[in-house]
Amino acid sequence: MRELTLGEAVREALAEELRRDPRVFVMGEDVAEAGTAFKVLSGLVDEFGPERMLDTPISDAGFTGIAVGAAMTGMRPVVDIMFGDFVGLTMDQMVNQAAKVHYMSGGKWKVPMVMRATLGATRRSGSQHSQSLHAWFCHIPGLKVVMPSTPYDAKGLLKTAIRDENPVVFYEDKMMYKLKGPVPTEDYTIPFGVADVKREGDDITIVATSSMVQVALGAANLLAEQDISAEVIDPRTLWPLDEKTLIDSAKKTSRVIVMDEGYGRYGVNAELAAVIQEGAFFDLEAPVKRIGGMHVPIPFSPPLEDATVPTEKSVFEAARAMCGR
Repeated sequence: MRELTLGEAVREALAEELRRDPRVFVMGEDVAEAGTAFKVLSGLVDEFGPERMLDTPISDAGFTGIAVGAAMTGMRPVVDIMFGDFVGLTMDQMVNQAAKVHYMSGGKWKVPMVMRATLGATRRSGSQHSQSLHAWFCHIPGLKVVMPSTPYDAKGLLKTAIRDENPVVFYEDKMMYKLKGPVPTEDYTIPFGVADVKREGDDITIVATSSMVQVALGAANLLAEQDISAEVIDPRTLWPLDEKTLIDSAKKTSRVIVMDEGYGRYGVNAELAAVIQEGAFFDLEAPVKRIGGMHVPIPFSPPLEDATVPTEKSVFEAARAMCGR
């Protein structure tokens, strides 16, 4: 099977959906000629033109509102938020409009739109361009939240998101755009609410999201050298959430670490830990351990920034301690 980078997988998914459905269009800052700040969409404007690859003014609230209205009238917009730190500017449109229109209209209206946003630190982008704020949207009924960790998942999940009848927030870790992996040439989608067991194991479960999946897999390799078998699970979608797969794995291994790059306080890893602890309490040999981003503004200093993010070594040490090795 051929290999693509995660960025190439995202671009290919968008191109295929733009060709498949004339209602699909992309809008955001620098999505056309520049191909976004990360060059993920480079070349799409050459095929689809500026009518379907729309460069917008610097007004995230404004063009997100336009997308909500377009979706309500039958279009399928894909909104590009250059840095996920700026989703705060879109909150009224996403939380009070997109998430609630179907409910408030008694099912008569739908908002089939996708918001693409980035997350992740260690790019040296400073405190306002490095946060992982996906937990905000997970809190809101009516929104689906997707976080791919591989090129294969990115393409299949993005195609599912574009075809979904509901508003979907699709998070891509900016540090993973060059990550390579196998991607089929044929059309495929990945259903929401189905976690993926990235590595099977028996001694401890590591549940990880987005780029933390790769960190967990690296830690699992280190643990294997100590004869500790780690199972690594990627939820892939934070809502809908595949609770059964997480709980079943916890019951099998009896020890669980939950990893997420977002802030730990009231964060995604807290929710995942609660789901597991409630569902597998009597099978656990130890409390579920949460590992997340440090609760500080992301520093610009490289060594300080690196210290705020979980590493393979820190996860390895935590898992080894939980297993009593």
